[in-house]
Amino acid sequence: MRKNIKTTEAIFPMPVLMIATYNEDGSIDVMNAAWGTMLGRDQVVLNLTETHKTVKNIKERKAFTVSIADAEHVVEADYFGIVSGNNTKDKFENSKLTSTKSTIVDAPIINEFPICMECEFIEYQDDKYGCGVIGKVVNVTADESVMNGDNVDVSLINAITFDPYTHGYYKIGERVGNAFKDGMKLKNR
Repeated sequence: MRKNIKTTEAIFPMPVLMIATYNEDGSIDVMNAAWGTMLGRDQVVLNLTETHKTVKNIKERKAFTVSIADAEHVVEADYFGIVSGNNTKDKFENSKLTSTKSTIVDAPIINEFPICMECEFIEYQDDKYGCGVIGKVVNVTADESVMNGDNVDVSLINAITFDPYTHGYYKIGERVGNAFKDGMKLKNR
């Protein structure tokens, strides 16, 4: 039997994305965004409102980075989601994380997060069904600790996801199948 539940944020898992920008004074702003995904092979979409300091920075600098949060840094990732850059000027410094300036876009790479997409700002959609920030991924970097040869090994990332049902974070890691292959068992029945 199925039961009706009171939630509208029912898609799980939701990513825990760290969106990093530079403020007008060159300091770093990072926010936690669960409502984001790939829009195309080289485009990301982030459902963010214009009230976020990060969105203001993205529009000003025309760039941002998107990092995948990991279990080792769940405290910092959560902190970036509960403290606003509009109210806390030294938000990034309080985290004690470190950064490197991207050589491709005008945005910081947070060193401790293992995967980072460097993005150019394309547009902001704010109409009734607008999706927020859209960016073009122009470079992706991965820490060597999550690489297996020339490929990212997802099991080494320890990426976390957000649970909208109980507001928890969960670690991802175990491979359970092979995309575009396992389903072939049913194709020829």
